[in-house]
Amino acid sequence: MQSSLEPRAPRSRLAGADASERGAVFTRPEVVEALLDLAGYTADRPLQRWSVLEPSFGAGDFLLAIVERLLAACEAAGLGPADARGLGAAIRGVEVHCESFARTRERVQARLREWGASSGDAAWLCEAWLIEGDFLLAPLAGPFDVVVGNPPYVRQERIPEPLLAEYRRRYRTIYDRADLYVPFFERGLQLLGDDGRLAFICANRWLKNRYGGPLRGLVARDYHLSHYIDMEGTDAFQSEVFAYPAITVIRRGAGELTRIARRPQIAGELPAVVQAMTRAGPVGDPRVEEVAQAVCGEDPWLLEGCEQLRVLRRLEGEFATLEEAGCRVGIGVATGADRVFIADFAGLPVEPARKLPLVMAADLRDGTIAWRGRGIVNPFEVDGALAEARSYPKFAAYLREHQGALQRRYVARRNPEGWYRTIDRIDPALTRTPKLLIPDIKGEATVAYDEGLYYPHHNLYHVTSTTWDLRALATILRSSLAVLFVASYGVKMAGGFLRFQAQYLRRIRVPRWADVPAQARAALIAAAPDDPAAIDRATFAAYGLRRAEAETIRKAAAAARVARKNS
Repeated sequence: MQSSLEPRAPRSRLAGADASERGAVFTRPEVVEALLDLAGYTADRPLQRWSVLEPSFGAGDFLLAIVERLLAACEAAGLGPADARGLGAAIRGVEVHCESFARTRERVQARLREWGASSGDAAWLCEAWLIEGDFLLAPLAGPFDVVVGNPPYVRQERIPEPLLAEYRRRYRTIYDRADLYVPFFERGLQLLGDDGRLAFICANRWLKNRYGGPLRGLVARDYHLSHYIDMEGTDAFQSEVFAYPAITVIRRGAGELTRIARRPQIAGELPAVVQAMTRAGPVGDPRVEEVAQAVCGEDPWLLEGCEQLRVLRRLEGEFATLEEAGCRVGIGVATGADRVFIADFAGLPVEPARKLPLVMAADLRDGTIAWRGRGIVNPFEVDGALAEARSYPKFAAYLREHQGALQRRYVARRNPEGWYRTIDRIDPALTRTPKLLIPDIKGEATVAYDEGLYYPHHNLYHVTSTTWDLRALATILRSSLAVLFVASYGVKMAGGFLRFQAQYLRRIRVPRWADVPAQARAALIAAAPDDPAAIDRATFAAYGLRRAEAETIRKAAAAARVARKNS
């Protein structure tokens, strides 16, 4: 079935794509059973009167399990094959890939005939239940009691442009570089009836990163995150995947608490964890936590544990953000042509006014800067205007030598007259400004103090301040407390590495420098960059943390620090 509005050529391309191109990853049976249990789709309920939707059924991992539970519920209700045509509204399954659709339809028909349905009734049910098409475009009336499955994981650049434009027209949650599973969430939620539940297993990136903001806001307004299982490091799928998966159960309607479990073993442990998560009344299982305030509008969701969340919320309630406390967070320069703009500082054949010493992430070692002598060509004057090439003969000759490479850049095509500019404007005054330098991707907080000698490259964030002593601030940013904030709000990269990006650094709460007692100031300044115990002692004293809070922060940071965990 295909909507009259559906772009046909792009849709047919997806229909014939291989598994990797269309984002198909198949789910282990134990995980399928867990999702159905969490969604409340169990055979002890009158499933013959329910409606369940599987939006991307592929090889039938979820669909066949749904059929089994439906038939068991029918048997319990005294219904048999003679009642088959009364089940026409019980299931809807959608699949875009034509071969997968055909194979799975055959399996469903075979199971129905094994149940005792006639060939005609089995074919009729499959015609009623199964839709060959794109879930994001196919006509579906709803409402559904349950939406369950494993939505495809497809990046935008792999989606044909006409199809992506149609998706964007229909779905508000396709924001920034959102992956295809995001609108699957949006449409699935829209199709839920009152108190209906959506249960998906997919990548967890949308819970915290930028592109997940609109979807998080949608859930916070009209739905409730009832259950969450972190599946990082588990074998949830039938093939290896690189994204961090999670089971997310969302219910239409308001709610207060979220039940959370973390990385249960698939074999043996997962069923018991799910049973505890779905139990009425107290959980009664230490592997499951109940967390309040996990969902807060479009902000990243904090699902790391109730003690950790309690400490985080107290810090947020009592202390200022970095920028509220008089600090500024920025990022170094992106050039668009590092091979042209960056070279040995002494050897760059331009006037001294047209080059600056450049510090890069590789120059940072154990909290200090071991500068390797790199420099950057600076095409900007102090006032922000592009330097006139005719005023600098060596600079002009260097530009002519590399003109072709520079003009091919996107930034140059957008601004032909300024074809020799860097992507980001360079402010020479930043070179002379004392600052802290923090690389983007690290296993733990790496912070180096620059007294005002270097300009930062784009893979470094910089923190300046008019109020704080930067040596003291460096201690706080190296501490377990800073790691707590970044790990709570940030998205992990492959290998578990944290991203110390500006958006996460700005969430770190600090005392105002004027409020820090003299003894605490001295301890912060004195803590050596390579002494984590002294760093934490000085930081926790400056915040006035209680012993239990300090221990919670230490444990959270230890779990997030890749470098120490693997050393």
